[in-house]
Amino acid sequence: MTVVNAPTSSAREEENVASAEQTRPAGRGRPRDASRDAALRQAAMEVLSQVGYRALTMDAVAAHARAGKATIYRRWDSKLDLVIDTCTQLVQRNIPEPDRGSIEADLGDFLRSFASFLTGPVGKAAQALVGELPHEPELAAAFRESFLLPQRDVLRRLIERGVRRGEIRADAPIDTVVEITGACLIYRLMLTDEPLDTGFVDRLVNEALLPLLHG
Repeated sequence: MTVVNAPTSSAREEENVASAEQTRPAGRGRPRDASRDAALRQAAMEVLSQVGYRALTMDAVAAHARAGKATIYRRWDSKLDLVIDTCTQLVQRNIPEPDRGSIEADLGDFLRSFASFLTGPVGKAAQALVGELPHEPELAAAFRESFLLPQRDVLRRLIERGVRRGEIRADAPIDTVVEITGACLIYRLMLTDEPLDTGFVDRLVNEALLPLLHG
């Protein structure tokens, strides 16, 4: 007579797990940990600032974050996707859009915050990216969309509110002011080796931007 042994506890557990895997609805699983996403973006930014875009690898980011490479690839398909998402999230989280009822106060608050943002780790990462943009068209387009244009749009909205409040003349050279602002910040950050500090921002606002806006 053949004796059929009853399944052990371990075997039953394996059967239950297999059954659960087969019946689990598609697309369902453990929810993504938002704090883990933030840590991976931070690691990507720090590695980028150290080695530049070309030398950045998913392996390096994983090692810096003390994570498995598969953890990164579950979130981003490539280093381009990772860098773009990192830039976008950092901008959204760190750049305010003040509305204090005065163009002078709004410009000062916005540009001081942006200058502080640029002089931290993000500024080093941005400098590492800028050098690669002429050689990486896809990266250049993504960098403009995710990093540069949001700043320009905030600045434009601040000025347009000043126009609606009657502080700024209707024919003020808004486009010129926006371009000058970005050019001055980047020039100071990347070329002069002088501090992009509150004193510089205050001079930029009071000696260049407001006179142009008020006419």
